Amino acid sequence: MARSNHHTLLYIYATLSVVLAAALAACGHGTAYNHFHHVPVAGWEKNDTLTFAVPSLPTGGMYREELALRISGDYPFMGLSLIVEQTVLPSHATRCDTLSCQLIDHHGNAVGRGVSQYQYAFPLPAQKLAPGDSLRIAVRHGMKRDILPGITDIGIRLRREN
Repeated sequence: MARSNHHTLLYIYATLSVVLAAALAACGHGTAYNHFHHVPVAGWEKNDTLTFAVPSLPTGGMYREELALRISGDYPFMGLSLIVEQTVLPSHATRCDTLSCQLIDHHGNAVGRGVSQYQYAFPLPAQKLAPGDSLRIAVRHGMKRDILPGITDIGIRLRREN
């Protein structure tokens, strides 16, 4: 009888593992790249560029990008200007976008999600990429202040459209 219980438990664990793996795969449907860089606690310096290396894409098509960021209550401004430079490899085609990100409304309330840290996502223009293309994405801030406190993380997410 103990052997029967052992097989039953193995069956239950195996079934749960398959269900969990399928659920996790469904959550990331279409996501080709999703990565965050931490920003130094002392602040993000104007000359510090965060670089993201998107590996070779197995499938071509239209890809949507979004820049994500996380801030703490130490961020001193209502908005943030970000410069996003992208190079598609191997063609070396380049594109530069400037994002004007509203983080705090006129009443002093964060417009992002969160309680003590706030997360935001800002779309970048979609682009058509070929199979085998990779991306080099450089992000820097375009604010007048040299060091920006309160920005904790910057991320890039790339999703293939169906």
